[in-house]
Amino acid sequence: MKFSLFLHVERYDDRTPITQQLDEMTELVQIAERGGFEAAWVGEHHGMGFTIAPNPFVNLAYLAAKTERIRLGTGTVIAPFWHPIKLAGEAGLVDAISGGRLDLGIARGAYMFEYERLFPGLDAMEAGARMRAMVPLLQGLFKGDCAADGPYWQFPTTTSLPRPVQGPFPPMWIAARDPHSHDFAVAQGCNVQVTPLASGDGEVSALMERFNAACAAHPEVPRPKIMLLMHTFVGASDAEVDQACRDLQAFYCHFMKWVKKERPIQQGLMEPLRQEDLDAFPQFAPEQLRQSLVVGKPAQVIDRLKSYEALGYDQYSFWIDNHMDFETKKRTLENFIAHVVPAFQ
Repeated sequence: MKFSLFLHVERYDDRTPITQQLDEMTELVQIAERGGFEAAWVGEHHGMGFTIAPNPFVNLAYLAAKTERIRLGTGTVIAPFWHPIKLAGEAGLVDAISGGRLDLGIARGAYMFEYERLFPGLDAMEAGARMRAMVPLLQGLFKGDCAADGPYWQFPTTTSLPRPVQGPFPPMWIAARDPHSHDFAVAQGCNVQVTPLASGDGEVSALMERFNAACAAHPEVPRPKIMLLMHTFVGASDAEVDQACRDLQAFYCHFMKWVKKERPIQQGLMEPLRQEDLDAFPQFAPEQLRQSLVVGKPAQVIDRLKSYEALGYDQYSFWIDNHMDFETKKRTLENFIAHVVPAFQ
């Protein structure tokens, strides 16, 4: 099982200059590269300080110049916000800039906050349909001379330029949860990204079962890869781990408030959460997160990850958006590299 890093610029107030946060993001990716990580993933989000990434291709092109080996992935682009020709062209350009290091992750999107602003009237069902219609068009545009005459896009014969360095196109990944999305991804020859969020190891196993079922249903397709994305923290003491669980509680409660649109937003930042906001989500209580997330001392983290490797996961992605300050993020990533990664080499 290989490792990757998943991150955004994460902003809860305006005290730290955004330029500093971008430098910190770059440093985390460079640490991951030196530590032997296979990839770094940056997603797409709009108008939300919680996760700042209006165009992940810009981040990845910048990171390509600051790194040498690590693969650079969109984790993920939001399909309904793109035209296939534009998406294929930008992906091809970043693949060329990075010397063939791009992985292209695609999703339907998760936040109604973004749908309301970029695509009024869009719901999750139509967003999923648009994503499924886009994937074969992207593959066709990468190969060249592709035309479209469907319900969402119509265009004459087109070849996306520049062509990707990786042929016929960069590895494509689909964010999947339900059995239908797993089946679609495998049928299209795409790799799969999954996250149980804070649902625990039962969901980790269920996601792999759905992937295996999709692979069994399409024996004609070479088995794709599957990546597991989870919040991770490696601490030197119980006190460090306890504090990490409190920080992760704040992260998940912010996440749910953004999803539910339950807190006032000003200047792209959410009004600070109160204790009653945290208490409203008992599933994110620190003692619960200590069980459901991959947090603990090195030996505890290794044991959890060995169980995921045994299930068949090809890549484990260290999700480092977590409500912690930069120095804490840096320390836990370095602890992971020093004390956990060697157990998988």
